[in-house]
Amino acid sequence: MLKTKTGFILAFAVLLASGTALRAENPERSVIISIAKSISLADKIDALDLDLLGEWNGKVYVLAGPADLEKLEKENVAYIPETPRSTPPSSPVLFPQGGINGAYHSYLELETDMLVLQQKYPNIVKVFDIGDSLEKRNIYAMKISDNVALEEDEAEVLFLGCHHAREWISVEVPFLLGKYLAENYATNPDIKRLVDQSEIWIVPLVNPDGLEYTIHVYRYWRKNRRDNGKSNFGVDINRNYGYKWGIDNAGSSLNPASEVYRGTAAFSEPETRAVRDLFLSKDFQAMISFHSFSQVILYPWGYTKLPSDKDAQMKEIAAEMSAKIQAVNGRLYDYGQSGTSLYLTNGDVTDWTFAMTGIPSYTIELPPIDEIGGGFFNRQEDIDPVFRENLAAMTSLIEHSIQNYLPVVPNPFDLRTNISKIFKKD
Repeated sequence: MLKTKTGFILAFAVLLASGTALRAENPERSVIISIAKSISLADKIDALDLDLLGEWNGKVYVLAGPADLEKLEKENVAYIPETPRSTPPSSPVLFPQGGINGAYHSYLELETDMLVLQQKYPNIVKVFDIGDSLEKRNIYAMKISDNVALEEDEAEVLFLGCHHAREWISVEVPFLLGKYLAENYATNPDIKRLVDQSEIWIVPLVNPDGLEYTIHVYRYWRKNRRDNGKSNFGVDINRNYGYKWGIDNAGSSLNPASEVYRGTAAFSEPETRAVRDLFLSKDFQAMISFHSFSQVILYPWGYTKLPSDKDAQMKEIAAEMSAKIQAVNGRLYDYGQSGTSLYLTNGDVTDWTFAMTGIPSYTIELPPIDEIGGGFFNRQEDIDPVFRENLAAMTSLIEHSIQNYLPVVPNPFDLRTNISKIFKKD
């Protein structure tokens, strides 16, 4: 039986018929400011514990409330208020014909569309429930492969979406990959070859509870919906993975009110455990985790500015993906090591998968490049072009995995060999 959730009232900048906008739990966090990027800011950024939206053209964009502004003023950090939006571009007000969030998927819509794909293409599409969220929504993985019911000796590639709830476009890109592969398998020889020679796993919605909250209550919500007590909610599940979790308190926070709160322990959240167990039960050759926004391809390490021992290889693959993306729509995705950007991260999925197996592991931050260009609020019309350019990168990584695949001899001492199978549904 499929589990769904109802409830929640429509809020945050969604104007109801009465003209009243209802307040969310964190209503004051709706002011966007920009700060000039500098070395001194980079040194302070972790201590200030800000909700960083992205950076562009020498500016760092922040979603700030009164307490954040007080911290900035105390540290003598100058900021500029950006022009506020009375209604977010992706609000239900602007999507009257397309459901509450228009062409973007809700949890129920995504569940339905994934199961429809399985029904239409049963030989190459199989949907698994890999775990439950805090609010008991299913976390779905979709496997695309010929002989999809079998475990074959083939390269396996993993695509993840929507660790952060407000990043709606990050759901669409990996889901549309699965849809494209299924629909074009019979007619496109290149797609058929990729599907025949690999096992492609797609988890488009890692954070279903958070996504539903952004749709119905507060569009800027980032975390899951963990009740931390004292009216504080949410764990940043992309700070909850086990490698270098909480190291040096740089890149995540112990404060439950923080947007980068890492939780009480590594893998404390069911959402990260679901991804962990899927990953450890397979032999993945590559991984991409999709986010938004800032239009960049990032690779480990994120917890330190020191490069990994595979830095040259990671950079080469990132450069190839960037070039293939640019060839589609002319849009340039910069690329580089995550830890050398403005701020460090720890406990994120990309560092963890790389640390576990050494496979090419990437975070792709989807367009736009800046808050002024839309930030998290991509237009409906942006979905297809963003997917199409990233399709080139995703198929390139699948191809790379196939070409470099070496069958693994089972090791009885390997955790991935011994972990119990976690799938609940056949």
